[in-house]
Amino acid sequence: MLAAAGCSILYVTHKLDEVRELCDSATILRQGRVVALADPKQVDSAGLARLMVGAALPAVRRTGCSREPIARLRAVALSTRPPDAFATALRDISLEVCGGEIVGIAGVSGNGQSELASALSGETTGRADAVLFDGEPVGHLTVAARRARGLACVPEERLGRGAVARMPLTDNTLLTAHAMGLIRGGLIRRARVGALARSIIERFGIKCAGSSAPAQSLSGGNLQKFIVGREVSLSPRVLIASQPTWGVDVAAAAYLRQSLIDLSRSGAALLVFSEELDELLEICDRIAVIHQGRLSAAKPCTGAHLEHIGLAMAGIGPAFQSAA
Repeated sequence: MLAAAGCSILYVTHKLDEVRELCDSATILRQGRVVALADPKQVDSAGLARLMVGAALPAVRRTGCSREPIARLRAVALSTRPPDAFATALRDISLEVCGGEIVGIAGVSGNGQSELASALSGETTGRADAVLFDGEPVGHLTVAARRARGLACVPEERLGRGAVARMPLTDNTLLTAHAMGLIRGGLIRRARVGALARSIIERFGIKCAGSSAPAQSLSGGNLQKFIVGREVSLSPRVLIASQPTWGVDVAAAAYLRQSLIDLSRSGAALLVFSEELDELLEICDRIAVIHQGRLSAAKPCTGAHLEHIGLAMAGIGPAFQSAA
């Protein structure tokens, strides 16, 4: 409507479907340089992605799920009171995630995703037997106590929860990886911390001024890659990831998704919160929908219908129906 009224709009995004739907022309940037001009009505999303990354987009490979029979992480009749007027109360949520699988949580923002992630990770505590880890009640334990049992977490908020803005990447690595032989006799083993930070930077293709760069100096996408890479490198028994590819370019998003799949296939239990339905359907083995603090039963992604999941996110119709 603004464009039709004569307003010129510069639209900056990496969401290629939006570019093709809204834009009349597209300028492709790569590493600070203009590499192509394109008509988004004539080039498909895959073609735009190739121009962005300079190569074909890496395919995400999901092998068969070898789900363990016993749940690694369980929520049992989990209910919470909202801490403030803008939070969502969780209402009788039951969920289980087994080793070897990825369970996705779909939902419109503000329907209880952050509250559920906080209750499962230990940021908020409550009834001991409302959250079980390997069958043991942990609902009353803190984040540190749950991490000591093998839990890792990628929070939605990068700075403040995922990383300390002014601290270098080495110290941000130490925050959650200190148990990986990085401390001995109460002293930090700086050489090992630096080596781990550099390996994360190299493995996940993080663009920064080195391991001594402060977290706040990274772009949002590169900081996200660092946080996901740090948590994956812990080889956790359970990983809770909220919006794992938010703000990340298409090539990096594909790499992160593959890393999550590989982690699950190594035996870890993964719970992924995302507002990107296509992402959940691409990487998850089962998917549940959260709406107004209530969670549907998790169903296999195979045969799940995108439209019906979307309706369930809006609180309309059944949560799942098999595709015709």
